[in-house]
Amino acid sequence: MNMIIRILRGVVKTLRLSIPKLGVGWMFALLTINFNRITIVELSVPAVTVAIMLALHYYLSPFQVISGRFADRHPIFGLRRTPYLIIASVVASLVFLALPATAQAMGEGIALAYLFGFGLLFIYGVSIAVMGDSHHSLIAEVVEPKDRSTVISVVWTLSILSAIIAAGVMGARMPEYSPEAMQSLYNLTPFVVIGSTLIGVLGMEKRLKGEEIALAIEKAESVAPTGNPIKAAIGVLKENKQASGFFAFVFISIFSIFLQDIILEPFGAEVFGMNVEETSRFQQSWGGGVLIGMLLIGVIAGVFKFNKRYIAIVGCVGTALGYAALAMAALTTTQAWVTPALVFMGFFTGFFNVGALSMMMDMTVEGATGLYMGLWGMAQAFGNGSSAIVGGALHTGLIGSGLLAGETAYFVIFGIEAVGMIVASVLVVNLSVSAFHDLVAVGQNKRKRNLTLDDAVIAMDSGFGA
Repeated sequence: MNMIIRILRGVVKTLRLSIPKLGVGWMFALLTINFNRITIVELSVPAVTVAIMLALHYYLSPFQVISGRFADRHPIFGLRRTPYLIIASVVASLVFLALPATAQAMGEGIALAYLFGFGLLFIYGVSIAVMGDSHHSLIAEVVEPKDRSTVISVVWTLSILSAIIAAGVMGARMPEYSPEAMQSLYNLTPFVVIGSTLIGVLGMEKRLKGEEIALAIEKAESVAPTGNPIKAAIGVLKENKQASGFFAFVFISIFSIFLQDIILEPFGAEVFGMNVEETSRFQQSWGGGVLIGMLLIGVIAGVFKFNKRYIAIVGCVGTALGYAALAMAALTTTQAWVTPALVFMGFFTGFFNVGALSMMMDMTVEGATGLYMGLWGMAQAFGNGSSAIVGGALHTGLIGSGLLAGETAYFVIFGIEAVGMIVASVLVVNLSVSAFHDLVAVGQNKRKRNLTLDDAVIAMDSGFGA
């Protein structure tokens, strides 16, 4: 009976930690499925302007480091994750109330509306950075290392499903565009985002009291370099080769996986002459593979306790093979290979997600969880943002310029992604969670010695050392 109760508690805890992703998925779906379509097609706003607006949040990822470092050192009512997550959820969701009118004004060519729109997406980007760091730090702190692979697979599965559910709700609530229908749809956002956050996190985090708060702040100051958050993050990368290696691994792997994100549908049209309906299934094939891979490895890792680094390696190599198959499909114009390659690629990307995200949470330090999760989140966001820019540039430079035929150009692009994932697998082979923590301890001891020396110098300067 006790075992059944523990299992049920674990299931409830996992589901609650996953629920905040419903709000994140809803907001992401509104922007990338609805807002971009309405502004570009119905309101004739330049596509490049909309693309820059929607990519802005990737380049605001340093706020993950800033907010994480601040939260580590400044608990609110004894809580370092929950208040920041709730506040950021409220702010991010309220942005969406103003987006429909702003989009309408942009479509009318009002210059100030563009400025206001960028301002709203800036606020959204900062809030999403705080939400991401706070949520991931909370998971890292309240879930045992042995259970993280399973929890992460559920969390990210729900994240993907939430975007699919949101798309269905959007279609039902706004089958045709009108300013009133768009406003009504976007008015749901605070209820979805704030509600899912409160259900997911209230009571989940242990409240620090009295001396515990002072000890937590002291720990946060001792385990990371001094200075402003960005300087501290750079200091972490400089003094810990395992940290810098993991940062490179996250950046390269995310860049390689998502380099195809904005050119996958054009690939189907330009190489095989596929219509919109046919290419729209590409993301479903890839996303379905990701979900299956994550669920499968989550269950397997929960039962057999596989090393997370091995899961990440298998994910990298498998994803590379999928991209190699896609590259050959492009070069040989073999349409029959495309869907199997996408499913195969997505399946092993699911493995990668679980292994890499689990390692992210292991590559943190008590007292500075927010700083380290912010650092890994920044690597992830920079990889996403860079992949979008480079993907578009490669398409323009290779195909748009006429330098290469479409078949050869896509072979090159997908080949770059395959090579990138192999490079990522080589990087992760040389990474070790235990070595990371050993180097953190070395850096901590060094800072303690420097502090002691500084204190002695100050004392002598004051005459107390005479």
